[in-house]
Amino acid sequence: MSKKRVTISSIAHEIGVSNTLVSMVLNGKGNANSINKETQKRVLDKAREMNYQPNQVARGLRTGTTKTIGLIVADISNPIYSRIARIAEDYANQEGYSLFVCSSDEDENRERKLLQMLVDRQVDGIILASTLQDPDTIQKLIDQNFPIVLFDRYFDDLECNYVGVDNETATQEAIHHLIKMGHQNIGFLTLSPEHISSLRDRKKGFQNAMENAGLKIVPNHMVELGFDDLKDKNYEKIKDFVKNNPDMTAIFTTNNNLAVGCMDAINQLGKRIPEDISLITFDDVELFQYTNPPLSSIAQPIEKIGEIAISSLLQQIKSQEIRNLKNELSAKLIIRKS
Repeated sequence: MSKKRVTISSIAHEIGVSNTLVSMVLNGKGNANSINKETQKRVLDKAREMNYQPNQVARGLRTGTTKTIGLIVADISNPIYSRIARIAEDYANQEGYSLFVCSSDEDENRERKLLQMLVDRQVDGIILASTLQDPDTIQKLIDQNFPIVLFDRYFDDLECNYVGVDNETATQEAIHHLIKMGHQNIGFLTLSPEHISSLRDRKKGFQNAMENAGLKIVPNHMVELGFDDLKDKNYEKIKDFVKNNPDMTAIFTTNNNLAVGCMDAINQLGKRIPEDISLITFDDVELFQYTNPPLSSIAQPIEKIGEIAISSLLQQIKSQEIRNLKNELSAKLIIRKS
């Protein structure tokens, strides 16, 4: 038999006062409504004794806020997104908000369902790394003045607050580094879908760096894998990419999971990093300091991204004003031994 939920009415009945009085005390409005200290203490003590848990949805209907925020990431198993979630949760808690973390798994239909679920739960706002090709779903929320902040990925024609890094410039810097080391046949390994802005900009950075150096891009040296190709550490397609292009002397990968797959493939093929092939990736994770050899990578200012995303969303929640601020931060190339 399920335990009956403790309500404001049941607390009021226990101590013989009105529901309105209990509600005012539990919502911190006892002093403002001239309720004496002794009565307030009785209400609070009884609420603790009965293990009262507020109904956030009902509270949201009364106050217009549920003190909850939704965060949708593309892949929570990716260390970059899990770090963002951890930092965002810490900042949200400091401001008295709880965070619902969801993963779209790079699936557009799943993302739309998650957005609707969070709206139905009456979250006060959403932070989103979107995998959508058409931003109409997001535009509809913006048209309703629903607080929303994009991070990591943006849409060119969408007027919405965004925070991320300059992916194109950071990638160019990494490719220039490889070229300075004497590499000319450089491979580029990325993920689909290509419409995602961060991946698109990293590809532009690669192409621009090669073009500026007067180097030819070999079509076979540019490969795009699907999100599912990396599930369960299935790196066979990466292994084929390395094996079928023996003239490549360096590879740039657009995210850390691809880099791990590359290291595994290179090792299985009996090649050495960097003696036989050099490797640089976008997105630095702690693991890369301890791999053999330590992996060169591009580090995003994760803490700053999380801080700006939360503060920007809270400003929207408080002001009910959607602004179009694009916070594009610098990423840092960390040269190790790969």
